[in-house]
Amino acid sequence: METRTPDMEDYVDLIALWDICGLPYKPRGRDTRERIEREIEKNPEYWKGVYDGTRLVAVIVGTDDGRKGWINRLAVLPEYRGRGIGTELVKSMENEFRKKGIGIVGTLIEGNNEDSMSFFEKLGYLDHDIRYYSKRESDET
Repeated sequence: METRTPDMEDYVDLIALWDICGLPYKPRGRDTRERIEREIEKNPEYWKGVYDGTRLVAVIVGTDDGRKGWINRLAVLPEYRGRGIGTELVKSMENEFRKKGIGIVGTLIEGNNEDSMSFFEKLGYLDHDIRYYSKRESDET
């Protein structure tokens, strides 16, 4: 297994991985090929893919706002779960944040995603029972 920054040749595989793992994505919004390409070019350290040969089997995506690091998406193919891949990806992302002097790491988890909640709780993340509100250009008519 190899961990590296995905490139745009992996775009279709990335979207398929999110789909298989049940993660929402916006292929005509924030997840267009062009937007993801810009994000990877700007902060390649915040995009980590795990490959079994040439097959993309896991990915983590992070961002930061200068104060807090965010784990935005973590996806591991079901048949690769339980091998420590997700844990290693989270630890690696936490390390990237530490390198930038960011000591707070958060993640947003959909309310029905019990597996992710349990996973992050096992890694020491606390549920702060915060409601998330957003306003998006794509929601406006």
